[in-house]
Amino acid sequence: MNNTKILLTAEDILEKQFKVDARGYRPQEVDKFLDMIIHDYTEFINLIKKQNKEIKELTKNNASLKDELRKLNNILEAADSKEVNNSRTVNNVDLLKRISQLEKVVFGKNE
Repeated sequence: MNNTKILLTAEDILEKQFKVDARGYRPQEVDKFLDMIIHDYTEFINLIKKQNKEIKELTKNNASLKDELRKLNNILEAADSKEVNNSRTVNNVDLLKRISQLEKVVFGKNE
């Protein structure tokens, strides 16, 4: 396993042999308890694998969404700059119309 903090695997626990002492624990109780530990270890390993898979998927999805956001921001910036250019053009046209009307009034050229 990749995690160095976990010292035992389920197989290590399963294969563990204890020395029998005259005043020792009951082997059946020890075996039953070790079976529970093995079950928990197996569940933890499966849970870790599932979470690692989910992390990979979410990381990939996050990168994809960041790329999409970057693209959309670029499109938005391009649209904003185009709009600014268009509004300047409209403003210039409006100014030319106003100047033309003022010239007509000042110079008396009525159509």
